[in-house]
Amino acid sequence: MALVSYTISLHDNINRVFSGTQVQIPWAKLSRSQLLTLAAVLIALPSLWLRDLSSISFLSFGGVLMSLAIFASVACTGIFGGVKANHIIPVLQIQNIPAISGLYIFSYAGHIVFPNLYKAMKDPSKFTKVSIISFSLVTLLYSTLAFMGAKLYGPQVNPQITLSLPPHLIVTKIALWATVLTPMTKYALEFAPMAIQVEHNLPDYMSSRTKLIVRGTVGSFLLLVILALALSVPYFEYVLSLTGSLVSIAICVIFPCAFYLKICWSQISRPLLVLNFTLIAFGFVLGVFGTISSSKLLMQNLSRAH
Repeated sequence: MALVSYTISLHDNINRVFSGTQVQIPWAKLSRSQLLTLAAVLIALPSLWLRDLSSISFLSFGGVLMSLAIFASVACTGIFGGVKANHIIPVLQIQNIPAISGLYIFSYAGHIVFPNLYKAMKDPSKFTKVSIISFSLVTLLYSTLAFMGAKLYGPQVNPQITLSLPPHLIVTKIALWATVLTPMTKYALEFAPMAIQVEHNLPDYMSSRTKLIVRGTVGSFLLLVILALALSVPYFEYVLSLTGSLVSIAICVIFPCAFYLKICWSQISRPLLVLNFTLIAFGFVLGVFGTISSSKLLMQNLSRAH
């Protein structure tokens, strides 16, 4: 579902990048934006055939650079782009918490790739330090970007801030291209855990080349399925929120606490016990209400579209 959200983001921004460009295939009943998204996904497809996690991580690092480019573009818009940061930010809107909780928690749901990254590190002893630094920088980056978006555009801000930037600015074009390239750099890393598992489950008598073909074919097929889903449900914020509430809260909050209790039960002090059970209950409640809220909003938008 995370990759569906990435692909929706790719679709929305690539349409803006090539606005005014005519793209058409006579026998294909696809719009310009759909054809452009299909082309971008096909360009990214070969990355799913990579086996070396170091190469995949290096490719994903490009996504980090793209994120920094987006951040810098939004900052430049506020400083030099003529957009005044004069909107008032409400302190708290409790009624919106269920709908937006999934959006917040989604940003921290990278745990699925941690085991593979740990194994691929030259010095695994630095994993904890790297994780702390990474999460701290991500939190700072996201918080600052959210604050800038709210101050610059207020309630009218687009779910993807790049689509709110003034279209005539050079920094806007940089931000749009960066947003298009970001999903293309993340497909391989997000698919890596599943691809490794598929390869491990193949019979031992298969050659390394055959395993690579099977692995790449399965990944390519799934990416095309994800593309079809993204083009069918092009509502970025609602799909992202649903993913966060339905999946990410369990990955980030519920499962880590539950596994910690299971593994270290006899060594945990009473305060830690209470804390972990509280986090599990909080995550469960937030996940249930967030899933209901985001599902309702998604269905409403689908009903309007049809």
